[in-house]
Amino acid sequence: MPTPPLPDSAIGIDVGGTRIRVARIGAAGDLTARVIEPVQPDRSGFVAQLSRLVGTFRTDGDVAIGIGIPGRVVGHRGEILSAGYLDIAGLDLPALIAAETGLPARIENDATMALLAEANARRGGTDGLIFMVTIGTGIGGAAIDGGVPWYGGGISGQFGHIVVAEAGPVCNCGRTGCVETFSSGTALGRLIAEAGLDAETKAEELLARAESGETVCSDLLARWARPLQRAIETLVAVADPQLVIVGGGLGAEMVRALERLPKRGRWFVAPVEAARLGDDAGVIGAGLRALALPARA
Repeated sequence: MPTPPLPDSAIGIDVGGTRIRVARIGAAGDLTARVIEPVQPDRSGFVAQLSRLVGTFRTDGDVAIGIGIPGRVVGHRGEILSAGYLDIAGLDLPALIAAETGLPARIENDATMALLAEANARRGGTDGLIFMVTIGTGIGGAAIDGGVPWYGGGISGQFGHIVVAEAGPVCNCGRTGCVETFSSGTALGRLIAEAGLDAETKAEELLARAESGETVCSDLLARWARPLQRAIETLVAVADPQLVIVGGGLGAEMVRALERLPKRGRWFVAPVEAARLGDDAGVIGAGLRALALPARA
């Protein structure tokens, strides 16, 4: 008997702050193979690493490739304006991948890829407008509407740059008062130092100590979470999403910190949930995004 054809799958790639994740993703968002290794930040090293990983992973069942990139990505054009520490601005990754493999490729901001996976993991999750805020070294974001990324003029979702105060630390964007400078992982480290706590203190420990009644930890968490609460209220006032998902390395801890804050009014409120897929969200979303492409280039 002839061997039945393999079901379609895609290669999902998630480029993170220090590591690159590559996985094979099925149509249901199932992850069947994965490799994680340190990412090469220089341009030539990154291209060589990407080519090697794709070549190693590719099978006959793979029909497309999706890549999540940190930074400012014009999603509908696949154009990289900036990628943080990565020296790949202006690099045409979809064309490079297609030339090497003959497979179509799609790039998106990494938060967009994570949001696609998180929505797919929820019942009815692709209905309506959903926002994601990612809390890590900085603060990222993404929006989907009806299961499709929403780009606005091209790079919507830069939620870390919602201004929540008249003054504050200077942001990477050149302004002051951005929520990223108050509620990111970097900001949490600064607050921990200002409070005179051990520099190795983790958010999970702060929450446990706050819940046991330590005022210093309670106050610190409020200072960390309140600016994000203001930013989310602004997002709700402007766009009225049906759900806001908070992810990234500190997403679950941020949601718990937000839940400790008193509610402020009743108008600008939307459900806020912690992400469910952990570090796999970006690579799963990249694979799902790739599977939405035409089967062959």
